[in-house]
Amino acid sequence: MKIKSFEFNLRELAGSMGDFGTLFPLAIGYIVSCGLDPAGFLVMMGLANIVTGLVYRLPMPIEPMKVLAVVAIAQKWTPSMIYASGFAMGIIWLLLSITGIMDFIAKTTPHPVIRGIQVSLGILLSFQALKMMTDGWTIAIISILIIIALRQNRYAPAALVLVLMGLIIMMAKGQFGQVGAPAFSLPQFTTFSLQEVWQSLLLGGFAQIPLTATNAVIATSALIKKYWPDKPVSEKRLSLNMGVMNLVVPFFGGMPMCHGAGGLAGQYYFGARTGGTNIMEGTLEVLAGLFLAGSIAAIFAAFPTAIVGAMMFMVGLELAKFGKGIRLDKDFIPLAATVAVSLIGNMAYGFVSGILVHKAVELIVKE
Repeated sequence: MKIKSFEFNLRELAGSMGDFGTLFPLAIGYIVSCGLDPAGFLVMMGLANIVTGLVYRLPMPIEPMKVLAVVAIAQKWTPSMIYASGFAMGIIWLLLSITGIMDFIAKTTPHPVIRGIQVSLGILLSFQALKMMTDGWTIAIISILIIIALRQNRYAPAALVLVLMGLIIMMAKGQFGQVGAPAFSLPQFTTFSLQEVWQSLLLGGFAQIPLTATNAVIATSALIKKYWPDKPVSEKRLSLNMGVMNLVVPFFGGMPMCHGAGGLAGQYYFGARTGGTNIMEGTLEVLAGLFLAGSIAAIFAAFPTAIVGAMMFMVGLELAKFGKGIRLDKDFIPLAATVAVSLIGNMAYGFVSGILVHKAVELIVKE
C-alpha cells in the first residue's frame, strides 16, 4: 500500500501537538527572560515547519536547540546573541553535511549506542515530565487515562482533547483575562555581529554540537527508518536541512532550531503520519505570530503544566521501549553504558562512552 505524503485531519493535527512539552517552557524563557520578539519567533518556526513538511513529506519536529536555549535563558542573552547563535549553528551543520563528517559519524556509530541514546532520551523526558505533573496530580492522571483511551481515535484524538481540556481549565480560572485582543504584527529584520557569533559558540554552541549530532541527527534518522522504512532520511540530509534553516531564520527573529528524536516520537505517538502535520502546525504558528504575538507568552505560561507533563511522560515511556529489542549479550553492555553515563552526565558523554565500551567489548570477544 502506498503511503500518503499529506493528510489534513484531526489525527495529524493532534500529532503536531506531541512535542509541546519541549516547546512551551523554552518559548516562555526566550520571550520573557531574553526579550525575543514573539512575532519573529513564531512566524519563523511556523515557516520552517511548513517548508520541512513539504520537503520531507513526513512529520519532522522543529524544536529549540536545548543547550543553547538553557544557557541563553539562564544568562539572559540579548536577542542579537540568540540570533548570532542560530547563525553559528547554521554554519557548523552546513559544514558537517557537505564535508561528509556527519555521515562518517553516523556510519561508525554502533547500533546499541543509538538505541542507548533513544532509551536515555525517553528516561530523561519521563523524569522531566514527572516534575511537571507535580503541579496537579489529579489532572495529570486524568490526562494519562485520556491518552490511553483516545490516542488511536481518529475523531477525538487524545492530544486535541487534552489541549481543549487545558483551555477550559484556563477559562475556568479566569486566565484568559491576561490575553489581549488580536493585533497584527510582522517579524522585523534582525542583525548581529561576528563577535557575537563567536561568543555564542564559546558560551553554549560547542556544547550543543554533540547533543544535536546524537539526538537531532543520528537518533532522528534511526527513528524515521523505524517508523517509515520506505521513506528513510539520511543523517547528511538532516544536517543540511538544519544548516540552511539556521542560516536564514536568525535574520527575521528566529531562534536556533533543530530536529529531535523525542519530538518525532511525540508526534508519531499522538497520531502524526504525514507531512500534513508540519504544514498544519506551521500554519497555526504563523497565524499566532502574526496576530497573537503580544499574548503568546501569557497563553503558554497559563496552560496547565500537568497536562503537558502527562503527554511528555507517555512519549518518554514510548522511547524507553526501544531498549526491548536489544540482545542480552555483547550489545547490552554498550547500551547500558550509554544510558548510565547519559543519565549521570549528559547524552554527549553517553554517546562517547557507549562507543568506547562497544570497541572494548569487541576486542575482548575477539581475544
